[in-house]
Amino acid sequence: MNVFVLNRYFILFLFAVVFVSNADAVDQEIWVLVDIKAKNITVKQGKETKAVFEDIAIGRNGAGHDKVRGDYKTPLGIYRIGWVNPNSRFHRFYGVTYPSRIDARRALKKGLIDSGTYQSLLSADLLNQVPSQNTPLGGQIGIHGLGSADPFIHKTMNWTRGCIAVTDEQINDLGAWLKKGAVVVIR
Repeated sequence: MNVFVLNRYFILFLFAVVFVSNADAVDQEIWVLVDIKAKNITVKQGKETKAVFEDIAIGRNGAGHDKVRGDYKTPLGIYRIGWVNPNSRFHRFYGVTYPSRIDARRALKKGLIDSGTYQSLLSADLLNQVPSQNTPLGGQIGIHGLGSADPFIHKTMNWTRGCIAVTDEQINDLGAWLKKGAVVVIR
């Protein structure tokens, strides 16, 4: 074998080692699945279920891929925990990195944002930063407790402005799992 062929095999071997190592790391990551139809949050580690939190509330106008500021919808997509406010008016608040680059691309195609806003949101997503929370797509979306909100309302209807709400006890328990950077899938 010549040196070129050996180099190719060596590069393929390194790629396989790195890929398998990263796959193992992903299987160990904690991530959260927000199921808006089942009205629950499932904490996962890889494919293993670690905890389930029932009876969530979402935006009062449901959920969708076409969220814009002020529509009271919960966005559907894949996000990360971008920041934590332990002293929120909703007891605790775990902000998600909405809008994502996918949300931004969809909004640009529909003419909801300009190319400058799109570039800003794309850059934030690629750099794992919190995107602007003040665009026509809205922001300040997260998972939070009730704080002073009415527990009866929480049990009977979707009431948020687009966030995912759980009880204060549930958000305290979720806090053991929700760390900055954790993946949040809302579907």
